[in-house]
Amino acid sequence: MSDTDLKSADLEMITRIIPHRYPFLLVDKVRDIDVGKSAVGIKNVTFNEPHFQGHFPGTPIMPGVTIIEAMAQTAAVMVGVSQDLIDTNMLIYFMAIDKAKFRRKVVPGDVLELHITVKRGGSKIWKFAGRALVDGEMAAEAEFTAMMDLPEASA
Repeated sequence: MSDTDLKSADLEMITRIIPHRYPFLLVDKVRDIDVGKSAVGIKNVTFNEPHFQGHFPGTPIMPGVTIIEAMAQTAAVMVGVSQDLIDTNMLIYFMAIDKAKFRRKVVPGDVLELHITVKRGGSKIWKFAGRALVDGEMAAEAEFTAMMDLPEASA
């Protein structure tokens, strides 16, 4: 089976595609990968994550920016599988975040489902629509554009 035949990515595969590591790796699994089209990321929200120490003491809420980052990491894994970029040291950079809306709090114990669809794909520049759901309820949504940056091949 080739890498583009993957329908899901566990934590080991995720770390072979994107460079993020603790404490900034915000996706535990990516499933339902439809190559070049969509994917669903899973983030198990736990109290021991560092942002909960200050956001907010006594009332831990996952920051909206980390929810959008989790969407972007899900999208990057989907692109990595779609473009066969496993083990390539790809870096990913935000270019734009648009239409971001936050609908409900995300708290420890929640399972965040990150539904990503491609609006426009390419070799380097991609645009996505993302929805973050908890128990089927919309927590956040956004559109975002990212650039995939691959190291130059050595001669």
